[in-house]
Amino acid sequence: MSTGESPAILLVDHGSRRAAANEQLEEIARRIRAREPGRVVVAAHMELAAPSIGEGVDACVAAGAREIVVHPYMLSPGRHSTTDIPELAREAAGRHPGVTVSVSEPLGVHEKLVDVVLERVQQRVPERGERSDGERGDQ
Repeated sequence: MSTGESPAILLVDHGSRRAAANEQLEEIARRIRAREPGRVVVAAHMELAAPSIGEGVDACVAAGAREIVVHPYMLSPGRHSTTDIPELAREAAGRHPGVTVSVSEPLGVHEKLVDVVLERVQQRVPERGERSDGERGDQ
């Protein structure tokens, strides 16, 4: 159940025809649930995959949420995160009188994202002909 102190979180990405891509958002949702037991956390997709944003809002409400924060799991404040997702969230909220639905900012520029980028760069996959110790294999 979502408490008054902890609004439900509806994570929303673009959605993909590739199941593996959609599964990554569900993995993020699982990790948030593990950190915040008792909080309602649902993953949904703007398009191309289920559940939709409307289905995600419905799932949050069915789990007892009276307040839902929709988080666009996107890097920049483009059209999807600033227009499409808020419109779809408002439309879904209209089916649930008494439930407050708001939308957070996308991930954007954040110092922790800098850390993630640097970590990913360190974990890069060696190119063909390059050895994992950094020496070129074709020299």
